Amino acid sequence: MEFIQHQLDGYGMSEQTIGYLSNIFMVVLIALISVLANFITKKIVLKTIIHIVHNNRYTWGNIIVEKKVFHKLSHLVPAIIIYYSASIFPTYQTLIEKAALTYVIIVTITVFSALLNACEAIYRSYEVSKIRPIKGYVQVAKIILFIIGGIVVISNLIGQNPLIILSGLGALSAVLMLVFKDSILGLVAGVQLSSNDMVRVGDWIEMPKYDANGDVIDITLNTVKVMNFDKTITMIPSYALISDSFKNWSGMQAAGGRRIKRSIYIDTNSISFCTKEMIEEFQKIHYLTEYIKTRVDEINAYNMEHQINTECKVNGRQLTNIGVFREYIHQYLRNHPKIHKDMTMIVRQLAPGNNGLPLEIYAFSNDTSWAVYESIQADIFDHIFAIASTFGLRAFQNPTGHDLAHLKESSEYVREY
Repeated sequence: MEFIQHQLDGYGMSEQTIGYLSNIFMVVLIALISVLANFITKKIVLKTIIHIVHNNRYTWGNIIVEKKVFHKLSHLVPAIIIYYSASIFPTYQTLIEKAALTYVIIVTITVFSALLNACEAIYRSYEVSKIRPIKGYVQVAKIILFIIGGIVVISNLIGQNPLIILSGLGALSAVLMLVFKDSILGLVAGVQLSSNDMVRVGDWIEMPKYDANGDVIDITLNTVKVMNFDKTITMIPSYALISDSFKNWSGMQAAGGRRIKRSIYIDTNSISFCTKEMIEEFQKIHYLTEYIKTRVDEINAYNMEHQINTECKVNGRQLTNIGVFREYIHQYLRNHPKIHKDMTMIVRQLAPGNNGLPLEIYAFSNDTSWAVYESIQADIFDHIFAIASTFGLRAFQNPTGHDLAHLKESSEYVREY
């Protein structure tokens, strides 16, 4: 500064003009040095660091570069130059130092924030992240970082010790609890969800209260984001998963089998004992040949042993078409390539009602994909409905308009003849 003033003094300028010009010259010079330093940092140093990182075998380095940690760090260079150049301007030294230091603190906060993002991204690259997500904890760390950074910035601007401001926050604790209520509840819920392994990213959950039915795509401090099957997004408060009930289908997906639980309703008027002709026809069915032979021999031996008069169907033991049909369905499921053989497989009768006798199929498909599961279930019941008449059975159905019209035509035909 003195050198510049001495050079300008040779031109016969006034002291005030020399002061103004020398200050302007120094501001321009410092600005040029700062720009040059920033250019060197970004174009040379930063590119060298990125080149080294890309040629490194560790993938986490690339993630740090993608989150622009080094880019944000490069902004410190001009601020440091300005801070140490403040002594050139004694009148404004304190103001310049405070402004430069404030900028340095803000840049440092953004660097640490980007570093936290990078740490979370690195953690997400491991499978354990689906079991123990840390996004909520990262967000809490950011909140603490921004609060501490804000306190340091304010203390720097007013020239007070940060501890004094921190002690004053004790009186505002009730206000802070109110402002950050959702974040605090979310943090507690996040810890419980993670420690108890209640929900993970990728899980299919169902929560009717929030009209949510789909896959979890993100778990944050305050919310759990669910993509429903209709591609809409539902945001559920994290603490709601603790306070309210929800269904997690991940157990079904992990087990590798999805339950089929559906009934065919049989008209009870079509249930009867099997005649010899029916038994002969049933023996021709591949899945029933061995069963019919074994059962017929067993029944005949029993009836002969107890000297039962089989001319009356009520006496002794007899095969029924519903019983043979039930056994056929069981054998059909046992031989079905899409049914899980190691899980429960039952064909059972439920209590009869106004809609006939429910014959329930309780089994598990070996493919948990929704579309495949529905296709398997539909194919099974297509077959069951189609072959019910082979056993002399009718599926129950309430009369339709077509049935009533057919009944009317039949009655008119009878009257005519």
